[in-house]
Amino acid sequence: MSPTHPPACRSRHFSLRALITALVVILGLAVAPPSGFAASHPSPAPEKATPHVAKPRSKTGNRAGKKAPANTDLMTYHGGPVEAVPAVYIVYWGSQWTNADGSLNDPKGEVALQKKFFTNLVGSGDNWSTTNTQYCWGPPVTTGATSCPDSATHIEHLDSGLLAGTWTDTSAAVPANPTSDDIANEAFNAAAHFGVSGDGNQFIIDTPTGVTPQDFPNKYCSWHSSQESADGNTLVVYTNFPYMPDAGAQCGANWIDPGTTGVAGDTEGVTIVGGHEYAETLTDPEPMSGWSTDNDTTGGEIGDKCIWNNGVSAIKSIGGTNFAVQPLWSNNFNNGKGGCAIYYNSPTDQG
Repeated sequence: MSPTHPPACRSRHFSLRALITALVVILGLAVAPPSGFAASHPSPAPEKATPHVAKPRSKTGNRAGKKAPANTDLMTYHGGPVEAVPAVYIVYWGSQWTNADGSLNDPKGEVALQKKFFTNLVGSGDNWSTTNTQYCWGPPVTTGATSCPDSATHIEHLDSGLLAGTWTDTSAAVPANPTSDDIANEAFNAAAHFGVSGDGNQFIIDTPTGVTPQDFPNKYCSWHSSQESADGNTLVVYTNFPYMPDAGAQCGANWIDPGTTGVAGDTEGVTIVGGHEYAETLTDPEPMSGWSTDNDTTGGEIGDKCIWNNGVSAIKSIGGTNFAVQPLWSNNFNNGKGGCAIYYNSPTDQG
């Protein structure tokens, strides 16, 4: 859905690439991720995937420890790719990230927190994001499946190196209210800067404090999408990530009582919403062609089904550091009935 449309609109959008991918999967052929990218800035694509949003918190939403009624629809596979070997690139977009004296304009410390979070989502110290590893793509999994054979290509949980790069792009000021097209263009700039593109790479486009992307935070906290260049050489998978503390309680500030956990309440949304979008990008990089549900009022992706009203968020130790995170939807939780998991050690050890 476009960020300018009401969040309730959930029409599926399949790009030509996704349709071809689905056809090839059905035929049982191997599909390679897109390769090559244009050295020059590509022109915007004539068509792009619909952005998928993380909704703002309802004023009546349940706080941590107060479970809402479970939504039991399992996530189903729609024939498209997942990010099997993920790489995260964070872009701090705009000259507003730098103060007049050259120091970082980051009053709430979002930059350090975000970097630490993605650095730690690896290895044995992280059993939160491991929920993603049950999801897959490629033969022999077929469209409509709700589980993955061992022989399919599963999402990997890396031992190290998930955060593949950061870039502070201060070449120009960000518009006061950047549009979805502005954010997509910066994702193409990031692909050119890092020299990578394709489904395995996700670009998180961070805008600085005081910048308000269109419709933030009233219609969304963050959203992820994908777009292919007109020449077909570059596919960008990216997240629009506004300066989350600016939204306050609407987007997670003090959602979980930090107590003595070492987590600052006003930055909880940075990792709650950031983790939400990361997991959804892994499992559904080209919305809505990967893993999602169609008959689900929550929005249907792995993060939507457990955010705010549908799961118990927690302060979780990840790699030895405490972070605020939401649960993620696990199809094989509760003997295959599904549910929201805050940790995932194995298909039979999660909760």
